[in-house]
Amino acid sequence: MSTDDVGADFLRSARARLASLKGLGDRALERLDEADMGKSLDPESNSVAVLVQHLAGNMRSRWTDFLTSDGEKPDRNRDGEFEPVAGITRAQLLHRWEDGWRCLFAAVEALTPDDLARTVLIRGEEHTVVDAINRQLVHYGQHVGQLVFLAKHFKWQTWQSLSMPRRRPPSAG
Repeated sequence: MSTDDVGADFLRSARARLASLKGLGDRALERLDEADMGKSLDPESNSVAVLVQHLAGNMRSRWTDFLTSDGEKPDRNRDGEFEPVAGITRAQLLHRWEDGWRCLFAAVEALTPDDLARTVLIRGEEHTVVDAINRQLVHYGQHVGQLVFLAKHFKWQTWQSLSMPRRRPPSAG
């Protein structure tokens, strides 16, 4: 396999993994109603709304002008992403969610195997494009996992698995 083939395969895999994360998050968010969005487990935990705000803010910052500007944009208020926004609706949060993913996918779709060895900046620190993508895959995976956990916690009585359900023991009878 040539270097170009490896690069193309990496990009295909990264795009697929990112799409899978978005799909998992989408399915978890679909199960939540307006009241669930602002709930948290305790004062130190993030709500679904806060997680969505943070993910959307991170995606906008990291993926806007991905190859040509620092991934931490000067207009980003990271700390503010972790503060509940009074009066924000589920629809507004989902709009932010979609905008963040749209920004991400536009940037990742534009990448070519030749871009993978390029250097990008995140908070002034140099990363190869491969490392920057992997860094975000891990970050988004952690937060999407939190979204799924919260959705399952809040909807446990009606929860249906988002992936492969647990094996259920045969019914007695």
